[in-house]
Amino acid sequence: MDMRTLTYWQAISEATVQCMQADERVLVVGEGVDDFRGTYGTTKEAFARFGPDRVVDVPNSENATAGLAVGAAAAGMRPLVVHTRADFMFLAMDALVNLAAKWRYMYGGDKGGAPVVMRGVVGRGWGQGATHSQCPHATFGHYAGLHVATPATPADAKGLLITALTSDTPTILIENRSLYPLTGEVPEEMTPVPFGVGRVARAGTDVTVVAASLMVHEAERAAEQLSAQGISVEVVDVRSIRPLDDTIICESVAKTGRLVVADTSWARYGFAAEVAAVVAERIPEALRSPVRRVTLPDCPAPVSWPLEEAFNPSATEIVKACLAVCDTTRSELPALETVTAGFQGPY
Repeated sequence: MDMRTLTYWQAISEATVQCMQADERVLVVGEGVDDFRGTYGTTKEAFARFGPDRVVDVPNSENATAGLAVGAAAAGMRPLVVHTRADFMFLAMDALVNLAAKWRYMYGGDKGGAPVVMRGVVGRGWGQGATHSQCPHATFGHYAGLHVATPATPADAKGLLITALTSDTPTILIENRSLYPLTGEVPEEMTPVPFGVGRVARAGTDVTVVAASLMVHEAERAAEQLSAQGISVEVVDVRSIRPLDDTIICESVAKTGRLVVADTSWARYGFAAEVAAVVAERIPEALRSPVRRVTLPDCPAPVSWPLEEAFNPSATEIVKACLAVCDTTRSELPALETVTAGFQGPY
């Protein structure tokens, strides 16, 4: 397999072009997809090769774009919709959740599905405020009938997008904008990466950190810091949150006995809560200390740069959480009769 070093955005671009070359049903739809400055360079090559017939700029209406794409998918096309701000994908929820996710089930499978793929760009910028810096991946992950991928590396960005564009299941690909400059080894061939199969990004024995997308790299930074203190951290990159690789998570926690979950969204009803629930339901006896979640504070994002720096979780918070679970051990309490057996009074 021939490997090259590509950036995260170049890997997405290459996957898009290769899938369009392999299948004429694939088309790209979104605001500014004909202008590389609007899509972080990810659609520049596709537009140069295939032009406006297959790389289609659309008006500023996420609801209409979603309806167009889901209809095209139901009719046999394979549209790739680019949302440069996933915050506004909420406007696409009806077409995505009520139609695309349920199409195959409502029609008994005989009419196929609506295999639309939506790329959602998430994450902080520089003072972009509460409505332009959200990470709504857990919202999409809640709905049966959808797949949600969270690639953390250039190779996975390419491989997971290829899987999405060749799958019959509607898919959301979550891309944290902070990852676009990231470089890594990427196969030249069309090499799909399966959904629901996580990877151990760093092996360890003392504590497991489960993370997705950008937080995988923060977890690796934290693991490097903790290694200097004699704490061995295992970092699990889930790759997709729906389907979620329960097995790799539980195998790691069974080995380490401790779990920290790191996410770029809120703790309540989110990805971190789901991972904690999986472990609590499947291997509660393995936990030697309570689960810790490293997530956003329970409020919308601030605009101020210093406040934004404090608001977003980082390796520092992961280090603190790992130290906390490693310092906390669960002891078996002795039976009451054992405690009182030697008691002589006078009371």
